[in-house]
Amino acid sequence: MDYKFLIEKIAQQYEDGLPFVIFSLPNNNEVSALLQKNTAVHTIDNFNSNGFIFAPFDSRESSIFIPEKESEILQCELITKSLTINPGELSEEIGVQSQYMKLISKTVDTIKRGNAIKIVISRKKDFKLQKFSIKTLVEQLFSIYPTAFRYLWYHPHTGFWCGATPETLVEINNHSFKTMALAGTQPLSDRQPVLWGPKELDEQQMVTDAILDNLQKVTSVLKISKPFTHQAGSLLHLRTDISGALKNGKATLTTIASALHPTPAVCGTPKKIAKNYILENEGYDRSYYTGFLGHVTEGGNTASLMVNLRCMKIENNCASIFVGGGITADSKAADEWVETQNKMQTMLQVLQPML
Repeated sequence: MDYKFLIEKIAQQYEDGLPFVIFSLPNNNEVSALLQKNTAVHTIDNFNSNGFIFAPFDSRESSIFIPEKESEILQCELITKSLTINPGELSEEIGVQSQYMKLISKTVDTIKRGNAIKIVISRKKDFKLQKFSIKTLVEQLFSIYPTAFRYLWYHPHTGFWCGATPETLVEINNHSFKTMALAGTQPLSDRQPVLWGPKELDEQQMVTDAILDNLQKVTSVLKISKPFTHQAGSLLHLRTDISGALKNGKATLTTIASALHPTPAVCGTPKKIAKNYILENEGYDRSYYTGFLGHVTEGGNTASLMVNLRCMKIENNCASIFVGGGITADSKAADEWVETQNKMQTMLQVLQPML
């Protein structure tokens, strides 16, 4: 299929109010799409059907599903353009910054009292769009961030979401799996070698340890890489790759996704304490931000599920960009604020032609 024709089909699908998803895997020159033929809301608990999952942060809420059997399935070669990245201006009301930094300080105090080891705190910022265009959005998103998982998702039940996420929740191919621990953030610079401070190194180790602990019951073999620097757009992260084998008869895509979600990189550790703190203190509904999404094939035996980071929701010509950071006992509120400002640039680059 012709790429231009695919984008026209997506635009028409959106105009008709019909669900769809278009996506491309990291470092992949192919784009895929599922265009649902009706507006039915399909929810899914057991990930053993072919289609695309869109799951929320709060696992008590339902995951939305676009089934292959209800959809037109399209694939074609991805055509990208060479685009210049220009950091956008980020003005903030003093009150917004002050409120966020107060929450960070409160979270640090909570951690120091021994209630948690790490808690991820996030916020969102709204940007008014002059003219929303799916064609422009696809061109920007798929061209600027080739190393990320890029997607556009629309369903009347969830609204319109898009993102370029660097973090894998889990990849499964029959009984083997891959996941990653991703933590620590700094802006991309010319400085070599890249230096990481104790706070980032400790946070990354916390995330790795928590993931390994969560995997104990569902895996039989684990292989862990050494931490390394991973570039995601204009940001750098610390990353550890984890792979292995699932326990025969005891582990499925559903059980391993449940064991991992939400990851310590987007929630914290211990998971239950961190999640409850977020729901009680963050002050807004994350919805599908820091949930997960991805394509499931072969009845759940093959899948690539990604954490929904570096994303935004677009509604009524307004884009809400979501950003956050991992808070530990060593966190400084001012530094955490700057980190979220840096992270916001990822999606702001995508929006530039429409602002």
